[in-house]
Amino acid sequence: MYLQIIHNNIFEIRGVKVMLDFHLAELYEIETRTLKQAVNRKIERFPKDFMFLLSDEEINSMVSQFVIPSKGKFGGAKPMVFTEQGVAMLSSVINSPKAIKVNIEIMRAFVAVRQFVLNYKELDTKIKDLETKYDNQFSDVFQVIDYLVTAKQQQEDFANREPIGFIKPKPKKTNTSAKTKSKMKN
Repeated sequence: MYLQIIHNNIFEIRGVKVMLDFHLAELYEIETRTLKQAVNRKIERFPKDFMFLLSDEEINSMVSQFVIPSKGKFGGAKPMVFTEQGVAMLSSVINSPKAIKVNIEIMRAFVAVRQFVLNYKELDTKIKDLETKYDNQFSDVFQVIDYLVTAKQQQEDFANREPIGFIKPKPKKTNTSAKTKSKMKN
């Protein structure tokens, strides 16, 4: 359960997996302001590949995707974004028992995400290899199937078409029994 909550708060920004400061503060059960103050006091521990601020365009994008409720949530301050290494560094800056436990779970979540991505790439490669192998072997079969599907669709379209041109009127029905009776009387 806890791992799922963390996993839902990992986003990809600028091509890296990151967590936002207010999500981390919520997990650590501290105020976002407190987290930012702790980071700013030890800012030398957070190079740009560990932590960065979101640009206005990134904030707008995150708001439009409902990741961030609104710009007003920050009171004018830009959110801090932490990479996996930045989250690990937070454990040395925010040194509470809760922060230590949460950091361990966050590290596990990042590892799980990384493993999933690796498995996905591996599976994608295998599928592409199979497609290449079997596309060559079954190209004739695919052509016949395509022809049959197309031919059936053409027949249905022809049968359901709206007729055009002169339509011969149907002959009127006459009551033959009445005519026969009148001829018999005469």
